[in-house]
Amino acid sequence: MTDRPHPSTISRRTLLASGVALGMTATAGCVREARNIAGRDRREQLTLEIKTPPSDNDPFALRIANHVAEHLEAIGIHAQIMPLEIEELYRQVLINHNFDLYVSQFSHPPLADPDVLFPLTHSSFDSEPGWQNPFGYTDLNCDDLLVSQRTTSGADRLETVHELQQYLSRTQPFVPIAFPDTLTAVRNTRFTGWRQTAPTDPMSLLVLSPTDEHDGDSQVRLVITDARITVNQNPIAAEFRQHGLVSGLLYDSLVRYDRSDQIPWLAESITWNEDDEQTSATVTLRENLTWHDDTDLTAADVAFTYEFYADTSLGRTENPLPTARYRGRSSLVTDVHVTGQRTVLIEFSDAVQEVAETALTLPILPEHIWSEKTGGATIGGIEIDTETTEALVWNNPEPVGSGPFEFVSASDGVELIIARNPDHFLQNVSESDPTIPDRFVSAPQYEELSIEPIASDNSALEMIATDDADATLSNVSPDLVPRIGRESDVRLITSRSRSFYHLGFNTRVAPLGNPHFRRAVARVIDKAGLVEDAFSNYAVPIASILADTEWLDPALSWEGEDPTLPFFATDEGELDVDAAREMLRAEGFQYNDEGELTIVGR
Repeated sequence: MTDRPHPSTISRRTLLASGVALGMTATAGCVREARNIAGRDRREQLTLEIKTPPSDNDPFALRIANHVAEHLEAIGIHAQIMPLEIEELYRQVLINHNFDLYVSQFSHPPLADPDVLFPLTHSSFDSEPGWQNPFGYTDLNCDDLLVSQRTTSGADRLETVHELQQYLSRTQPFVPIAFPDTLTAVRNTRFTGWRQTAPTDPMSLLVLSPTDEHDGDSQVRLVITDARITVNQNPIAAEFRQHGLVSGLLYDSLVRYDRSDQIPWLAESITWNEDDEQTSATVTLRENLTWHDDTDLTAADVAFTYEFYADTSLGRTENPLPTARYRGRSSLVTDVHVTGQRTVLIEFSDAVQEVAETALTLPILPEHIWSEKTGGATIGGIEIDTETTEALVWNNPEPVGSGPFEFVSASDGVELIIARNPDHFLQNVSESDPTIPDRFVSAPQYEELSIEPIASDNSALEMIATDDADATLSNVSPDLVPRIGRESDVRLITSRSRSFYHLGFNTRVAPLGNPHFRRAVARVIDKAGLVEDAFSNYAVPIASILADTEWLDPALSWEGEDPTLPFFATDEGELDVDAAREMLRAEGFQYNDEGELTIVGR
């Protein structure tokens, strides 16, 4: 090994320009090679690979990865960055669990409820694919707290949620970094009703209407930098769904949330029964519901959907094969009984009503379509994986839902077109119907919605400025904000996203399974500096993913630094390399004479 100098401090402002070159090598970090017995006793420098989307897909994630890699190198850990297209990244991280570290944005469910932490960190999900516990984190104390917050309410639940946040802050299965601002450009000339929320929210697109001058315009045109939206319309595929925009327009759920309003959707009414033994709900569907292929939507479809989410093989395999998406919410349901053509009784696991309600937001699937996708996944008629059903890998090229829009066409990487569903209940609902807010009566009030993938956010903004598109679905770079301000017919929509950026650890492998090591890594991340430099201050640093909600433990409020794991900073605000190394030594980690952190070969 050659001697390399190890500075005692490192500036964060050198990272963004130089960090990309750090990890462009294709060699695998933390390669799990077969080693002979003698080789296992040899100590070698710890190498960690950081997987992240490339800059074209997500410039913020790559900047965070650069920052982490540079700081790990400074404290003697060799770090390599592997940019992967988002689909491949999610496949490797969420499905194959093939990673050391990853940086990404977590797609938050519609409610800011603390039960989001249950699938994210409960040990029962540690081996399943999807966003549920991708870290392989197993901790019985955490499990107890997660179960307790599901079964209590009021002040007792709040106290438990505070304790849970503190526990996760101490053990750090992942490092929450920041809530970004969603920056979207929209054109004002053709449609009104653009909210101060991102167009990625399907409810925000439903309330648009043509302006008086463009009353004949019937198509809302959106542009996006992620072509996956034209490739796969499977609502349960984890690697293809960054947000639920198209799924939310094509598929309905029993209940929807708009802002803070809970709206009965497919459900005409819901009657709750919460006793000492079990929480349950009797759901009555609206009359005359149909799927896009004109098949009747009945209570049997609802019962099928929840059974299917729990096991996409419907009992045909030795062990259940649940969906890789919505798993946390679907796990709340223990049984669904069809009690009539339009009524079901849904029984929930040990959960109070406020938690159980989140399970009613899952998209309902047509039994006559999905019941045929329970067999093992195959290629050319050859079964490729006994642990995967066709439902989990099917592209669903011509989706059949019941939503306010129905599928028209898709051309991979070129365009997706969906059209208003004239038979949807919103088109026929009365203004006097107390279950539907006035803003959704007869929605949508335009005929089609098109989504076109585009090369970059700069190109997307150019299309908005030249009236070739109405809004961007992808975030625009903060660098483009001044240009938006100069365009008279274009405005910036900015809102705080709850889809947080984070660094995830694969706790299944050493030393990432050691909470002391994870805490040390968390403390070399300058969250405030990243918000300033990587996000141009269009974000807020966080110590808990429940920040900005009523559930936040006040002890985890951000007051200039992380309250439990503050950045190792010198007086000048740079990385204090010596302090970070000393923490690792105090926890039993060893350095060689070259200043490299070493472990027994793995």
